[in-house]
Amino acid sequence: MTNALVAFDRTGDRLFDALRRAAAGRLPSLARLETPPWAGIVVAVAAWLLIVVFSEPWGRLWGTGQDARCYWQATLADPYLHSDWNDPIAYVYSPAFLQLVSPLTALPWQAFMAVWTALLLVAVRFLTGPRLLAAGLLFPFAAMEVAGGNVSLLLAAAIVLGFRWPAAWSIVLLTKITPGIGLLWFAVRREWRALAIALGTTAVIALASFVILPDQWRDWVDVVLRNVAAGKSGTWASVPVPLWIRLPFAVALVVWGARTDRRWTVPVASMLALPALWYGGLSMLLAVIPLLGHDRPDPPVGSAVRP
Repeated sequence: MTNALVAFDRTGDRLFDALRRAAAGRLPSLARLETPPWAGIVVAVAAWLLIVVFSEPWGRLWGTGQDARCYWQATLADPYLHSDWNDPIAYVYSPAFLQLVSPLTALPWQAFMAVWTALLLVAVRFLTGPRLLAAGLLFPFAAMEVAGGNVSLLLAAAIVLGFRWPAAWSIVLLTKITPGIGLLWFAVRREWRALAIALGTTAVIALASFVILPDQWRDWVDVVLRNVAAGKSGTWASVPVPLWIRLPFAVALVVWGARTDRRWTVPVASMLALPALWYGGLSMLLAVIPLLGHDRPDPPVGSAVRP
């Protein structure tokens, strides 16, 4: 068994080195993508204005906030009125997430979009830092997610924060669920305290939410089971590779990363484990940036959980 694990690690190292050599001279270094902080602010403000102005009145095809509208229209009384895979305003996340954002959903649509877009821009800023903010916002998949209003960027930020505050993983588990495969990082490294905090926090939030909205939680279980095969054949906006094919690669990646101290593998594996790999979900790759400087062994979990 030990020999097999050593062989697995060596294979992963060889693959990583091969990819790095193949990319040499073809991919720009992060330093070459840096711009003055003011440039990032200008791009962020321009993006915010365009997204807010072009939301709703221009329709789903040409407008912005298509995914954000799914959260805005859902009500706590009947959150899963629209929950089928092909419904353009389907809400499929847990009741707990809707409770969290319900103060925002009480706002008029464009006021909601103004606040929601600002949150996504803050997430991009957190992931990229001030000098890579402009490049991050111009990264096509990130631009797609900010304009559409999906939660992928928030999940990416939560994964990065989760190394220091494991409770942040609750937003991953209470929305898209399967990207929680990244928690294998703690299990493989036997960082049981961090794993317990992540799972325990999620359980407490879910229990408190269930006490308030028990029927809605039962409905959510039905929604998850009904949509379990969603995206298996892809659409014009998603990669046509079903989860059951992507998941083993995600598991292997995060296990290898945990054994070789490569934190960047966690958001990549979580991205691969998205229920449906929408092209905008590739924006989670921005989470690699703040983790690149932490590819080194950690001390015990009590003091190691840092971004």
